[in-house]
Amino acid sequence: MLVNQLRWRCRRGTQELDLLLLAYLDQHYSGTGLEQQQCFHEFLDLEDSLLQHYLLGNTVPDRSDYAVLVEQILSVKKQ
Repeated sequence: MLVNQLRWRCRRGTQELDLLLLAYLDQHYSGTGLEQQQCFHEFLDLEDSLLQHYLLGNTVPDRSDYAVLVEQILSVKKQ
């Protein structure tokens, strides 16, 4: 998937989610492996409300790969 398409998918309509997802895409995504990139693609398929719970509401995803991804997304925010 092209980066421009991913940028579009990262735009969720709420500033908080947009900033978090775009920061991860810009700062971390290209340095990850194919498996983690695929996980990010799948993560972007989730409903906005679920993404908000994971990224803003301190809810840990049941899927371990999503939990790792959420940690990475949130760590980019702190940099």
